[in-house]
Amino acid sequence: MTLLEPKPSTVGSIDFVDRLAHFGDRIAMVDERGNHHGYDDLDRRVSVFAARLGRERRLVMVRVTNTLSSVVGYLGALRAGNVVLLTGENASIDAIVAVHDPDVIVDGSASDAPTIDVIRRSSRHDLHDDLALLLSTSGSTGSSKLVRLSHGNVASNAAAIAACLSLRADDRAITTLPMHYCFGLSILHSHLAVGASIALTSASVVDPCFWETVARARPTVLAAVPHTIELLDRVGFTDRDLPHLRALLQAGGRLDQDVVRRYADAGRHAGWDLYVMYGQTEATARMACLPPAYAKERPGAVGVAIAGGAFEIEPLEGCEPGIGEIVYTGPNVMMGYADQAADLALGHELDRLATGDIGRIAADGLLEIVGRRSDFLKLYGLRIDLAHVRNAVSEHFTDVHIDGDDDGITVALRPGKPSDVAEVGALVTSLVHLPSSAVTVAVIPDVPRLENGKVDRPALRSLVRSVAPQRADRHHGVAELYAKCLGVGPVESTDTFVELGGDSMSYVEVSIALEQLLEKLPSDWHHRTVGELEPLAGSHGAPRMPRVETNVVLRAIAIVLIVGNHAGLFLVPGGAHVLFAGAGFNFARFQLGSGSRWRSVGRLAVPSVLWISGAALLRDDFTLTHGILLHGWLDGEGRWIYWFVEALVQVLVVLALAFSIPLVRRAEQRAPFTFASGVLAVTLLPRFDILTLGSSHHALYRPHEIAWLFALGWAIARARTPIQRLALSAVAIIAVVDYFGDPTRETVVLIGLLLLTWAPQLPVPRVVNRVVGAVAGASLYVYLSHVQVYPEFDEPAIAVLVSLAFGVALWRIATPVLAKGEAAISRRVTAAAPSPHR
Repeated sequence: MTLLEPKPSTVGSIDFVDRLAHFGDRIAMVDERGNHHGYDDLDRRVSVFAARLGRERRLVMVRVTNTLSSVVGYLGALRAGNVVLLTGENASIDAIVAVHDPDVIVDGSASDAPTIDVIRRSSRHDLHDDLALLLSTSGSTGSSKLVRLSHGNVASNAAAIAACLSLRADDRAITTLPMHYCFGLSILHSHLAVGASIALTSASVVDPCFWETVARARPTVLAAVPHTIELLDRVGFTDRDLPHLRALLQAGGRLDQDVVRRYADAGRHAGWDLYVMYGQTEATARMACLPPAYAKERPGAVGVAIAGGAFEIEPLEGCEPGIGEIVYTGPNVMMGYADQAADLALGHELDRLATGDIGRIAADGLLEIVGRRSDFLKLYGLRIDLAHVRNAVSEHFTDVHIDGDDDGITVALRPGKPSDVAEVGALVTSLVHLPSSAVTVAVIPDVPRLENGKVDRPALRSLVRSVAPQRADRHHGVAELYAKCLGVGPVESTDTFVELGGDSMSYVEVSIALEQLLEKLPSDWHHRTVGELEPLAGSHGAPRMPRVETNVVLRAIAIVLIVGNHAGLFLVPGGAHVLFAGAGFNFARFQLGSGSRWRSVGRLAVPSVLWISGAALLRDDFTLTHGILLHGWLDGEGRWIYWFVEALVQVLVVLALAFSIPLVRRAEQRAPFTFASGVLAVTLLPRFDILTLGSSHHALYRPHEIAWLFALGWAIARARTPIQRLALSAVAIIAVVDYFGDPTRETVVLIGLLLLTWAPQLPVPRVVNRVVGAVAGASLYVYLSHVQVYPEFDEPAIAVLVSLAFGVALWRIATPVLAKGEAAISRRVTAAAPSPHR
């Protein structure tokens, strides 16, 4: 079948978009499912989509995610000769749509093919022949101002970036950045220009799923903004074995010089190069690149201009000689801005770009940035146009001074209504779409001024920050919830639960609270950023029947079963063994990817040792061996009631030691499900008496005998397909049946395992939702304390209720105390640690 090709356009084109087929069956994309797509396949998909759009040149808004569908929609719209207005799936685009009125809207978030919403068949706009692409310039301010980029801008910048990075056809990048962000888009462009490939993923670098994709796709290029570097530090990136990695690219904001040196050193030892780069949307993407050889010796520089570009320093009043505004010239300088739809007809208005950044060119020819002009900030890798913010605020309030620097935005108000502080703060926060902690608001009766009568801006910023309420008082929504439950601060819009140190001990309380706050709790909430979760806050009301994570429900039920059995209320054993499998499930979710294994051991062991040791001092039925969690190995006589915490701590210690070995970490990162299945196979050897270890006395309570339950929970968390879940279900049935010698216990354990495997969430009536969360969150403290509580009551039902209430109260009291102790220890360790450059 012959494809319907778009009518040859009389306007310009972008060479790498038109010549995809030139690279034949060479891999172009590795999609979200891990499937490989050759350039010939990509070319076919792009041509089909271009034909669907038709021959009429129009303004096409394309909403993109990091998916193959988005790539096809974007490239297809360009190939059909349209002007593409690129936005993100969750971007605040109402103002852009209202002002620029696209003719067609393409949604690339669909899994199979992009969708088309035709507003009008013929464009109502006068589109300049050279115009190819429109990108937002103002970062997060929501301004309708767009950057107009020509076909030549896009093509020349892609070629120049490919040249300065020495990209080859055998290179492969992975999508660590959104495609609608100019840095992320330039990764796509530059790799397509040389026939290289892209591995597509929307997962964060702290998500184990991201590293599963890395293990499969083996990328050679990884791009990062400063926040990405912070996240990479949290997952021990420099310790990971990535023999395929060739280049780490950094742009989107200035890195601390010590961080640049540290990453340059790490790269030299690991075999990859650090490329520090400098760019702006107005220059299509990037303007300068620092050769890797200079990264360690010149960490404050951003390099030299890319091919075809040049820098000059425009003198500024008040600056030292040689320092001034950085001005760039080159073929990638934008055509100009588009403030309104009529501007789309304009031609090239610029031949040089005043960047708004202040810098100098050093004696060795390298460009250094020393500051920014006052009306443009770069926070969280995004450019903030303060002029736009001021104009928007002035429509609602008068006598407001808005300023900012690298530490955030400051707002000074004249005395007025008490509510003005909160209202202005909320307005500015909504305009910039940054966390509330980035905006400081205060009432300033007398604004400091210079001798010439102008506002003394540095003095005013300092004054606002000195008199404003503490930042913690201004947290709201998801950020406030995380700060309160995790005892951290400040919480930023780019943080996730896992990045903030959340683990299996804290996720119960947070997930239940989030379910109350959000309209719908996503299954991957723990890997989503605060900024992604905030818009889900229940604007339409929470559902009548909330759905709670199955692991939370099982934890609550299991601890009730444990206490009820011990108190004599009923006889339904098996709860503790379900908890043991749940512990393995949470180990995979929260500890493998976060580097928090030893911290999690401490959060379990410290309260256990303190409580059980105290009980040993006051009671005759416990000994020191119970207190140090080694009773099963050192004594084995007397009460085994604390066997669960002993076995779990011992298993976690063994795993923490194992994962301190780089070879083990690399093996798990490359094949997470296969690795977990291997651990499961080994731990099943004692279960089926293929391997005998230690005494058979109380075998059902010994860590090496029941480790298979932990490993099975681990593997369940790593399962990604129905086939894998079916296989694990079969293993669960075979392993559980006839293992305990008690049909009731086996039924309880098997139901728990199957629910964990097949039902991510369970409906829970709202009236008991909080109770379930509290009991599940306090399960460790209930388990520890119920042994001393329930014997004091003759009535079993009362004994159970009091034991649960006491454990919840103990949890509420102990958690913040232990968190403060952990923070104090962390500060001391950090202070005592030698500098890596000392």
